[in-house]
Amino acid sequence: MGAAVTIVDAHHHVWDLSVRDQDWITGPELQPLRRDFTVGDLASEALAAGVGRTVLVQTITVPEETPEFLALAAEHELIAGVVGWTDLTRPDVAEELARLRELPGGRYLKGIRHQVQGEADPEWLLRADVRRGLAAVAQAGLVHDLVVLPHQLPACVKAAAALPELTFVLDHLGKPPIASGAREPWTRDVRALAALPNTVCKLSGMVTEADHAAWSIADLRPYADAVLDAFGPGRLMFGSDWPVCTLAATYGQVLATAQELTAEADRRQIFETTATRVYDL
Repeated sequence: MGAAVTIVDAHHHVWDLSVRDQDWITGPELQPLRRDFTVGDLASEALAAGVGRTVLVQTITVPEETPEFLALAAEHELIAGVVGWTDLTRPDVAEELARLRELPGGRYLKGIRHQVQGEADPEWLLRADVRRGLAAVAQAGLVHDLVVLPHQLPACVKAAAALPELTFVLDHLGKPPIASGAREPWTRDVRALAALPNTVCKLSGMVTEADHAAWSIADLRPYADAVLDAFGPGRLMFGSDWPVCTLAATYGQVLATAQELTAEADRRQIFETTATRVYDL
């Protein structure tokens, strides 16, 4: 990658267990994540890998986390943007977004994410109260990150079609079943989402959807190729998903893998300009 490219990591997390439990860390497979992961921990790895800017993404569905993240962004030059959380179903969501913007670091708020993958209703995004909240996100000039499972992709397509004024960012390729090698109906549904011009995808989260102990570039390539073909490099952005990625790979390995899965001619867009544009960094 050319020296002039400032790599943007468009997706990472941090947490401090003394502040708040990460109650999603359950079962033996996830136990390596049950410790603190700080901005300082990230910075040492990111800067060594040539990453100059990052986007910090919500983890826990509590209102206190987003103000904390905004304050971190104000304190650390590495964090160029925050994708936070607010209850999209609250009737005063527009006022709440405006309040967040007035907090210390509020100018770093770039998007909102809800843990849709945890919702039992596969069409949660299509509820009238959720749609009203998403419209408020668009009105505030923010984007909406989609963290969903493959069976929820059809609802994502309907939501994006119903709200053309809102940019939807698909996290982790929509979590395809890489470990099993299955590609349908995921490929069909990702193509349907990509057919809408207000959608973008993150080249992120692949190693943890693959076999953690034995994944290979060859396992990931069909899925990376599918989103490259569907979205094109101008609507694709790199994300490490650190520290979750550490279950299967180091930060450096994730970045190197994403570079190997992309053509040199496409890398400036995927590793810098798409994220910079979409998140207004």
